[in-house]
Amino acid sequence: MPAIAEDRDAYRASFERFAAAHAASDPAWLRERRTAAIARFVEKGLPTARDEAWRHTPVAPLARPCFEPADPEAEAPSAALAAVSLEGFPGPRLVFVNGRFSPGLSSARPASGVEVTSLRELLRTEPGRLEPWLSRLATGQAGVFADLNSAFAEDGAVVIVAPGAAPEDAVLVGHVAARNGAPTVSYLRTLVVAGAGSRCRVVEAFASPDGSASLVNAVTEVVVEDGARVDHYKLQREGEDQLHVATLAARLARDARFSDHSLALGAALSRNDIDVRFEGEGGECTLDGLFVLDGRRVADTHSRIDHARPHCSSREHYRGIVDGQGRGIFNGLVVVRPGAQKTDAYQMNQNLLLSRQALVHSTPQLEILADDVKCKHGSTTGQLDAAALFYLRSRGLSEGAARSLLTWAFASDLVRKMEIGPLRRVVERHLQAHLPDASGLAEALP
Repeated sequence: MPAIAEDRDAYRASFERFAAAHAASDPAWLRERRTAAIARFVEKGLPTARDEAWRHTPVAPLARPCFEPADPEAEAPSAALAAVSLEGFPGPRLVFVNGRFSPGLSSARPASGVEVTSLRELLRTEPGRLEPWLSRLATGQAGVFADLNSAFAEDGAVVIVAPGAAPEDAVLVGHVAARNGAPTVSYLRTLVVAGAGSRCRVVEAFASPDGSASLVNAVTEVVVEDGARVDHYKLQREGEDQLHVATLAARLARDARFSDHSLALGAALSRNDIDVRFEGEGGECTLDGLFVLDGRRVADTHSRIDHARPHCSSREHYRGIVDGQGRGIFNGLVVVRPGAQKTDAYQMNQNLLLSRQALVHSTPQLEILADDVKCKHGSTTGQLDAAALFYLRSRGLSEGAARSLLTWAFASDLVRKMEIGPLRRVVERHLQAHLPDASGLAEALP
């Protein structure tokens, strides 16, 4: 039997056991969605290098058949907990260990107009409230890993903002992967619903110890209703052997605003699939991202912005810093559907290569099916500017300090856009400690 068929059969058998164990607790609508998700997965199977969307991504580590469910009772490593805590963060925190909510590590204090709870708890007490949204956004374009998540996820974070509410503090969702021997998989879920005219900020942080070849499969669904605004931040600082696959699906109603700021600073392999669709006129979307790679690490971002309605605007700006034999992949698609007139879309990917072995595959794309639009895209990949290096050296900086300062400047343009102070400071400290020639950065910075 072909290996891919064996993988499908293994997942199908695992799902049958899972479904039997949850038959009494899951509501009927959730059982139907789980069954539909595993059926989509079985039909398509795990990705291979022959799939266009995965041809630059090493899929072999993701296709191994031996991932076992992670132990939800495992003890969270202190270093990983510190990495998702974001010192000085003032808002409510929900911490999940191997995909299971940990009340003892969380501080989800109530805030006016905002409900912050665990998916498992809400499914137990008021499952009907989740039916309009859960597992309805991350389907179809989201891919087979989102289908696996929809089939197997048991817990996650739920943030529901009442219409018109505008909480001052952001919500922090911390995901910690704790190893327990054999390679394991954790299915992580986050649902954000912003009512009409509301505003909220949500930070998702991911961390794990080194030495674990486990897989994190995360799905985040964001509903932005009429006139609402959601600012989403993702910080991924997982261990050097971790595998990370994530899906972000956002739906924007009339005059809605959504932004995503993604920072990939860890993991052996990280893959982010982003799917944003305008479902009402007058919406705005901003996607910013930064990936920093060294060794043989790989970071892959595939984004799709679907301008399905007229008078909407989108801005996408991703930057990559790649050293050693690292590999970056950026594939961004902007779709302007028929009738989506007055669309204003801009997309840019810029990459800095710090070694001769570093590599980036950059593919910005436009698919325009309307005629009254303003759309631009571009991509640049290169090394540090020799003239700028010479100028800094001529002003008394060492070569290491000059290289560090230029690399820092390249990254900090995006980091400075983050409005949450504790998150921005954590990222700045991480970059200062991990950028190549970091020892010279203290000399270069005031």
